[in-house]
Amino acid sequence: MVSSGLFILSVLRALVEVAGMFLLAQGALHVLAGARREANIVYRGFKVITRPVIRMARFVTPGVIGDRQVPVVAFFLLFWMWIGLAYLRRVICDANGLACG
Repeated sequence: MVSSGLFILSVLRALVEVAGMFLLAQGALHVLAGARREANIVYRGFKVITRPVIRMARFVTPGVIGDRQVPVVAFFLLFWMWIGLAYLRRVICDANGLACG
């Protein structure tokens, strides 16, 4: 039972990592491509992939937060989710006497 819980935590943490990396890549491409970023197919691909995360962040943020800041908020939400999942994994490993390194 513990191993399946750790596996699920690892999968969730990996998904959060991938979403965070895509947000970082989209932000870097936003800066590098400038005004022509919408014509860039890679940037549009990143937008499609990160759209669910940005929608989630838009849902949980108040309306005072502008649409330009929502991707930054989404990244920091993912960052803290990643930290929280790492902490939860450590707690589970310590509680069960496992060496989860």
